[in-house]
Amino acid sequence: MRIKKVVFTALFAIAALSLVLGCGRVPKPPAREAGKTYELVLLHTNDHHGAVLPNNGLGGVAEVATFIKQVKAANAQVLLVDAGDINTGTALSNMFEAEPDLKAYNLMGYDVATFGNHEFDFPGRLEKQFEIADFPFVSSNIKTADGKFLGGHQYLIKDYDGFRVGIFGLTTLRTREIASPDKSLVFIPEIEAAAAAVKLLKEKAKADIIIGLTHIGDVKEDENHVTSLELAAAVPGIDIIVDAHSHSFFEAPKLVGGAYIVSANEWGKYVGQGRLSVRDGNLVGFEWRPVEIKDFAPDPEVSAMIAPYIERANASLKEVVGEAAEDFIFGNRLTRYQETAIGNMITDANVWYFRTVYNQNIDFAFHNGGNIRAALPKGKITQEQILTVLPFENYLYIVSLKGSQLLELFDFIATIQQGAGGFPQFSKEVRYTLDYTGGTGKVSGLTIGGAPVDPNKTYRFCTNDYLLGGGDGYTVLTGSENPFNTSLLLSYVVIEYIKAQGGVITPSTDGRLTVIGGVTP
Repeated sequence: MRIKKVVFTALFAIAALSLVLGCGRVPKPPAREAGKTYELVLLHTNDHHGAVLPNNGLGGVAEVATFIKQVKAANAQVLLVDAGDINTGTALSNMFEAEPDLKAYNLMGYDVATFGNHEFDFPGRLEKQFEIADFPFVSSNIKTADGKFLGGHQYLIKDYDGFRVGIFGLTTLRTREIASPDKSLVFIPEIEAAAAAVKLLKEKAKADIIIGLTHIGDVKEDENHVTSLELAAAVPGIDIIVDAHSHSFFEAPKLVGGAYIVSANEWGKYVGQGRLSVRDGNLVGFEWRPVEIKDFAPDPEVSAMIAPYIERANASLKEVVGEAAEDFIFGNRLTRYQETAIGNMITDANVWYFRTVYNQNIDFAFHNGGNIRAALPKGKITQEQILTVLPFENYLYIVSLKGSQLLELFDFIATIQQGAGGFPQFSKEVRYTLDYTGGTGKVSGLTIGGAPVDPNKTYRFCTNDYLLGGGDGYTVLTGSENPFNTSLLLSYVVIEYIKAQGGVITPSTDGRLTVIGGVTP
């Protein structure tokens, strides 16, 4: 570390929160004793994505609340913040438009949050969420049509015993491409907006410590994407950056350009906990660690609040979302052997959803046949049946590959034995032949959107997080670029597709895959 560690020796009183919009009167800075060290505990979350309940034993808002309340009980000065993407993820949260999530944040006493790209997935939702949240949202780089900063705050100040903290917020400009923000919103480049906010916080608000809540990520997604590392290098005067968007797990802070950058993974599985030591208005110590939210008893207050939402969600499993005109046959795991009507419906649902709802220009979608686990019988379709067909919590990504890499992908697909879980199901934009007559598979006649694959063209497609991580041997996908984590479950997208089809879906195959010399189970 560049700065000396200071042992925490006393508890201090918390002063009231002061909000500053970059105009108006700034309150008098808090008093301090020369040479005295003051301390503040920073708690932060990011990329929550509707994780109301624990995921594989980690996280859960009631469990997070227990940890946060313990820390607040033991420390007089605590700042609790979120770096964005509260929205979009689990069916429970999606069903109630993140209402239980925000109410849980209220009960935990969040001080401030910034906007993630997924806060802009659904038009009109933010206005409702402003009414639910008891905490402010800060944005330094998004303006509304009337020239005001979205949420009403370009920056915030919070006074503590002995020092003042200034907070600004940023949302990646990629939001304009990967979400559906209102066309009237104006996005200011991240570095420009941060520099302006830091200048105001230093010169006007007289902030001693500056913290940036940045939903921009540390993994570069395309050449125009500004990361938190680049921001820290470009804008002096920032002490700490609480980052989000990349879902990164940090074991320790990254020090860039004088700023400590931290991030706490995703889904409430971790809460970042830092201790700031401040002397004469300067940060002289910062100790930080990610705290795994595991084996924490649920907080009774938060548990009681979310219980009615869970009950209503469980009842909705019996809700009819549509009707199957005929059986979508699964047989003896046919999705691992050939083109299937159920595989067609699922992959076509992906393309429809992201083209129609997210306005994404994607070329196709595909998933591993082993991801599909059951038939869909003729008759009424319930949410429970869809979750039986698609039981895994597979999150959808939209990514890019060069045509040359796409050809490598199909070369790999040719090596997958029928019956293996990696055998793919593709959307209707893809057509090809798999020939097993020579003993080993061979792909021929491959077209995407009616044309042969151009090795120099970039193709954009949707698949799941398991395959992108190299699951089922798909290591070629680990080289994909320009990733967009939709944070949507495959099952959710399929349900939305069925609802949009006028209530009835009909199974069909169209020859998108021809198998020669293969076997059937």
